[in-house]
Amino acid sequence: MSQSRHVPVMLQRCLDMLAPALEAPGAVVVDCTLGLGGHSEALLARFPEARLVALDRDKEALRLSGERLASFGDRAELVHAVYDELPDVLDRLGLTSVQGVLFDLGVSSMQLDEADRGFAYAQDAPLDMRMDQTTGIGAAEVLNTYAPGELVRILRAYGEEKQAKRIVSAVVRERDKEPFTNSARLVELIRDSLPQAAKRTGGNPAKRTFQALRIEVNGELTVLERAIPAAVKALAVGGRIAVLSYHSLEDRLVKQVLAAGAANTAPPGLPVVPERYQPRLKLLTRGAELPTEEEVAENRRAAPARLRGAQRIREDTE
Repeated sequence: MSQSRHVPVMLQRCLDMLAPALEAPGAVVVDCTLGLGGHSEALLARFPEARLVALDRDKEALRLSGERLASFGDRAELVHAVYDELPDVLDRLGLTSVQGVLFDLGVSSMQLDEADRGFAYAQDAPLDMRMDQTTGIGAAEVLNTYAPGELVRILRAYGEEKQAKRIVSAVVRERDKEPFTNSARLVELIRDSLPQAAKRTGGNPAKRTFQALRIEVNGELTVLERAIPAAVKALAVGGRIAVLSYHSLEDRLVKQVLAAGAANTAPPGLPVVPERYQPRLKLLTRGAELPTEEEVAENRRAAPARLRGAQRIREDTE
C-alpha cells in the first residue's frame, strides 16, 4: 500500500480543530471512518497521550489499517462496525463519553482504486459498491430489481441527477433484455441516453448515478442521520467533533444537526433562559470550511470536501 495513494483530506485542519480536546492525558478520540488509517495514524502521532477507537464496515480496510497502526499497540482499538453503531461500540468498551470524534465521509481511496469493487465509473468492474462485502445487496441488484419510480427517486435524491427519468427508462428497457452485472455497460447506457447539452457539463456523465447507487447500497444517509446525533451525544463537555462531507446532501444533514445543537431553544420572551434551553454546542466553523487550492492540487479527491466542527459546551439536561 503506497502512502502516496491515500492522502488524508484536510488533515492538518482536522487535527488543529480537535487538538484542544485531545491534549489531556487519557483523552479518547473516535475515528468513525477508519478507511486506510491516514487520519487515525496522524491522531495517534500528534496526541501521544490519547487513545483511539476506530470504526469501519470494510474488513479489508480494517486489515490494512491494522498493519499501519500496529506500532501504536493497545492505544488503537479497531472495530468492525458501521458508524451509527457508535453507542453500542462505546458501551462494549466501557466508555461513557469521548473527547473527540472525526468523520471523513468520502469513499475510501482503496475502494475507489480496487477495480473489482465497482465504485469507479472509469473502469469496468462488477456492479457491487458495498462497503461491507459480507452483507446486503449490491448495485447490480438495485438496478435489476427496483421499481422504475424508486430508481428515479434514488437518482434524483441521492445523485441530484436531472436526467433521472431518461436514464431509468433506458435501464429498465435494457435490464429486460439482460440483467446488469458490470459498470461499463451502465456507463455506456448513461452516455447514450443523455442529451448532448447534459454531457458537456460536470465531468463524467455517470458520476451522479454512481453516487446515488453507492448511497442507496450502503444506506449512507440513513446511517448518517443516526450517527451524527449519536456522536454529539457521546461527547464529553469540552469534547469536539469534526465532520468532512463530500456532497451537499451529507453536508446539509451535518449542518442541521450541529446548528440544532448550537441553538437556543427557549420560547421567545423569557427574561432568563433556563439551562435546559441553552445551546449544547458551540460551532467551530463559520459555514463549511473548504480545502485550500494547494491541497486540491495535491489531492484531487479533496476538491468537493466540506469541513464542519463543533464543541460540546454543556451536558444534555433532558
